[in-house]
Amino acid sequence: QVQLVESGGGSVQTGGSLRLSCATSGVNFEHYCMGWFRQAPGKEREGSGTVDGHGSITYADSVKGRFTISRDNAKNTLYLEMNSLKPEDTAMYYCAARPSVACRGLEDTQFYYWGQGTQVTVSS
Repeated sequence: QVQLVESGGGSVQTGGSLRLSCATSGVNFEHYCMGWFRQAPGKEREGSGTVDGHGSITYADSVKGRFTISRDNAKNTLYLEMNSLKPEDTAMYYCAARPSVACRGLEDTQFYYWGQGTQVTVSS
């Protein structure tokens, strides 16, 4: 059974930092494309970044230079380090997994498995 469990969300002020984690089970983690997505109320889901099985990373322009994706294949865990947070980063953040080494950019339809999400709130 595939499980993706996000943690690390919370409330911070503008300029603050958070580190999200996504613990996975039931997936061949090191051979999966993994991604972080977010959805704010009333808005469509958007990709923040993806990392493929070779470690190649793609970031959305909106988070480039502020967010860092990493993966620990030994722990089957995906991370999202978020710095210089802005109110517009407020959203539910989701981890996603695709059973392929390769990723197709930030396209969300490529992902088969999703976590339940963790809320990030940035106040001004």
